[in-house]
Amino acid sequence: MTGRPQILVLAAGRGLRFRGVGHKLQQDLGGQSVLARTVAHALSTGLSVMAVTTDGLAPMLRQFMAERDVLVLREVSPHGKPLPLGMGYSIAAGVSATGDAEGWVILPGDMPNIQPSSILAVSAALRDQPVSYAQYKGQRGHPVGFGSELFSELAELQGDEGARRLMARYPSVGVEVGDPGVLADIDTLDDLQRVREQIKDYAVTRGSAG
Repeated sequence: MTGRPQILVLAAGRGLRFRGVGHKLQQDLGGQSVLARTVAHALSTGLSVMAVTTDGLAPMLRQFMAERDVLVLREVSPHGKPLPLGMGYSIAAGVSATGDAEGWVILPGDMPNIQPSSILAVSAALRDQPVSYAQYKGQRGHPVGFGSELFSELAELQGDEGARRLMARYPSVGVEVGDPGVLADIDTLDDLQRVREQIKDYAVTRGSAG
């Protein structure tokens, strides 16, 4: 792969494990929502970014993203039945909508501390491998990248499993980064507090470096 991949920010999950007030992606992180921080990091890479989301979160995204870059998935069928909004389904929708991309970097919306440098490192690794992912101190994390040659299989994903089968089936490379944010997702209130503490640590580190 020689081109620049597309970033897909996944923001269509219902976040059922989160017991706070409101959706987990709307939680405040020092004046910025979880999702806004994630998208800001994605946009700062200079790569194309599309957010895959639902009606409830779309208005927030449209405040800092173009309409064409916000893909809204239906939550219920015409008959009123809930539709499956798992990770696999979201990836398939985003990949299908950007079929001319030179690969995809999958960025969960609930991982606001993944640094732009980590996203770019995973993107760069796709030049040599069909699958790449960020890791911190040997632990596999996100984002995960897929080359354009995997379009057909990505577009057929379903359910919550995401792309684990593809990662097992094709050669992949772990990109070691000095970024603990690649492991920090938000499913619970405790996770949210850990992410807030991590942001404070980042601020202290940058202040010391300055």
